[in-house]
Formats: sequence, C-alpha cells, structure tokens
Amino acid sequence: MHYKEISSTQNQLIKQILVLKDKSRERKKTGLFIIEGQRELVLAVKANYKITSVLFYPELISPEDLEVLISSEIERIKISKDVFEKLAYRSSTEGIIAIAEMKQHKLQDLKFPKTNPLILVAEAPEKPGNIGAILRTADAAHVDAVIIANPKGDLYNPNIIRSSVGCLFTNQVAVGDTDEIIIFLKDHKISIYSAILQEAVNYHEQDYTQSTAIVVGTEADGLSDSWRKASTQNIKIPMQGEIDSMNVSVAAGILIFEVKRQRRFN
Repeated sequence: MHYKEISSTQNQLIKQILVLKDKSRERKKTGLFIIEGQRELVLAVKANYKITSVLFYPELISPEDLEVLISSEIERIKISKDVFEKLAYRSSTEGIIAIAEMKQHKLQDLKFPKTNPLILVAEAPEKPGNIGAILRTADAAHVDAVIIANPKGDLYNPNIIRSSVGCLFTNQVAVGDTDEIIIFLKDHKISIYSAILQEAVNYHEQDYTQSTAIVVGTEADGLSDSWRKASTQNIKIPMQGEIDSMNVSVAAGILIFEVKRQRRFN
C-alpha cells in the first residue's frame, strides 16, 4: 500500500495537530481532537468514534500492525522521527497519533438499563488529572454513565485522554449545567446522593440498590447548594485525620464501590 509521507515539522497538517493539542478553542471550532497511543486508539474505534487520519512512525509500529488496529478506509500517513518527536507527548505513544471527531455528549443521548442505573456526577472538576482518574474509576466500576456538571474545560483535552488511559472512550459521558442535570435525574427517578458535609449521614448507612446518582464536587469548593437542596440524602465519608476532605477521584471511588458492593458487584 502506498502511504502519504510527512517529514517536515513545518507541514500544515502537523501545525494543525499541534494547535488541536494545545487549544481548546480550536478543538471546539473544528470538532476535532487528537488521540495518542495504540490502546487509546483501539478504545476510541471500539466506541465508534470517527477517525479521520492516523499518523504513524514506522520505527515503532509497522504498516502491517497498523492494519490490525484500524479499518482500511482511514487515511494513513507515514511520518519521520522529527515529526513524531514534535507531536508525541510521551515516549510510550507507540508510534501513533490520530485525528478524530468529537461526540456531542448530550444528556438526552444517555442510554440507561431498564432497572437501577448507577450514575456518577462530578460538578465543576477542573484538573485534567482528576477528571481522568474519575473516568478510570467509572470504568473500573462499570457505571452506567458519567455526567460532568458545569465543566471548566473540554473533555478532549489531551491530558484528560492521557490520564484516563482512554476511559473517556469506554464510559458514557454527558455534560450539562447543574440545574438541568438535577431535572434530568429527577425525571428519570434516579435518587441523588450528594457528597456534602452539611446535613449528611455516613455514606455506608444508605441503600444504593435502587437507581442511584453519586454526586461529588471539588476539594476547594465542594458542591453547589443546588445539590444539597435536590439531594435524596447528603452523604459523607467519615474522616479520621486532621483534614475534612480528600481528592475528588478518591472520594468518588470509595462511594461508587460501596454502591457496587451493595449490588454484589452487578
């Protein structure tokens, strides 16, 4: 098979990829984002993301191996070492950089099981590493959906994809503002358990075997008052040290796996 080749870092496509990696505004304007790594690419393909082009460095991945990962309709571009090193964020990228189309992540597009869905809601998470860790936790627990309320940035920040180890693609993810998410959950008769210290009971004292949304906020600001008012029950993790908060992804993991424990990990 004949491949288009790019050897110059000044190539226009290479410049566009660099802008897509660095600028949220450009991602939103074009509807495109960058996937780095074989595992992440495989997960995106499995999740039916449309891949427009794949750039590969043949010293790290052969054309034959690439054929196994992606369909023949996807454009393949062979790149030089200089170009690869310019594009790759990490040395373990495995020789692949892909351009893909974003999804919309609308609340109304979420699909739930007929009985007892489990939803993880994170309000205003800001740090890509925390968002990535939340998505990994959600994947590990096989939650039915992750909802990001009042997002501070876009989901396709390369640091989120990287820190989630591709779990952005393995979860159902939606975004929205707090008020519309609360309405959405109530319309679907999903009980809301908000991780708030005020008027809260210990998290393990509740029954989560019915339709459940676990809601977590940031360490700095916690959850907005709307969640306290809308909550079926506010819950807290008993703290035995000097501080009264923990990393949001850790808190989410503790709460979500209590739900899974009560459901016998089904």
